[in-house]
Amino acid sequence: MLHSHNLTEHTYTDIIFEKRPAKDTAGNEVEGLYNAWVILDNPTQYNSYTTNAVKEIILAMREASNDRSVVAVVFTAVGNKAFCTGGNTKEYAEYYAGNPQEYKQYMRLFNDMVSAILMNDKPVICRANGMRIGGGQEIGMACDFTIAQDLAKFGQAGPKHGSAPDGGSTDFLHLFVGIELAMYSCTVCDPWSAHEALRYGLVTEVVPALKVNGEFVNNPLVRTDRWVSEKTGEIIYGLPKKAKGLAEGKELLKSGEVDLTLLDEAVERMCTKLLYLMPNCLSKTINSIRKKKLEHWDRNKESNREWLALNMMTEGRAGFKAFNDGPRGNREVDFIKLRQLLAEGKPWDDEMQKQISPLNS
Repeated sequence: MLHSHNLTEHTYTDIIFEKRPAKDTAGNEVEGLYNAWVILDNPTQYNSYTTNAVKEIILAMREASNDRSVVAVVFTAVGNKAFCTGGNTKEYAEYYAGNPQEYKQYMRLFNDMVSAILMNDKPVICRANGMRIGGGQEIGMACDFTIAQDLAKFGQAGPKHGSAPDGGSTDFLHLFVGIELAMYSCTVCDPWSAHEALRYGLVTEVVPALKVNGEFVNNPLVRTDRWVSEKTGEIIYGLPKKAKGLAEGKELLKSGEVDLTLLDEAVERMCTKLLYLMPNCLSKTINSIRKKKLEHWDRNKESNREWLALNMMTEGRAGFKAFNDGPRGNREVDFIKLRQLLAEGKPWDDEMQKQISPLNS
């Protein structure tokens, strides 16, 4: 009888864990072989992860890694709006803000989640079904491949909302896009379109998701000279059919519907390509390349955890409460007022928090 190497037997509640049959090159299901799908299930909060979801992702990654019948792992989320926007800001604001000792323990779990992806014995594909922002970007970059629908956006949020992208982006992003672009993304936090992410080398493949009058069209809000053919899956060069201007693009976007059929087909193609490889040679190759990420991650994760915990007494506390409590369209602190108060030598106390809150504007 085979031994189980899972840490525990677990029934998932905050995520979905599924084993879907692997398919051969003819599209036929292969008997006894599967791809494990780890699915974030919090669409009403843009698939942000709660503390319990983090625990379950760790267990799911471990379970998929240990399963002898699993070929590849697909890490994705419910819906078409977001893969993940990071940690659950409601939980951050209402429980962790002002509680550095608790957030330090939470960050232990977060670090273990990233490590569980990086140490998976199976290749991990991020199926970017929507925006990948903040901590979502970080757990996405821990994966080995990313296949995205082209309405998705990619980026950071840390300095905008009271944190630093030290859950992986300051370790990984430069390995994908270089120092200059990594610096810009991690600080300014302007998001990239899926096509920009493809051009910068952040993702493996991008496919259309907008369907207008029964036909797939490329994201009408971006201009690209490279995209993936919905018929053949091949990369096509040249100008795609697109709206002539931003206003027309927005109207075209409103007139269509989001359909992730091509995304699922692209993910299946990738899983099939991985099926036709020597499993141990594949695992060794992936782990050899992952070492570049782990070199930075293992060096920095504990000191980053310490800093992120202490930051919950100052900017983290202010930023997450602002995002959680502020009205729609105004969920950031008053940055100018904050800088003015600090220039005057004001301490981080409740009065400062009140003065820079969007509720005070």
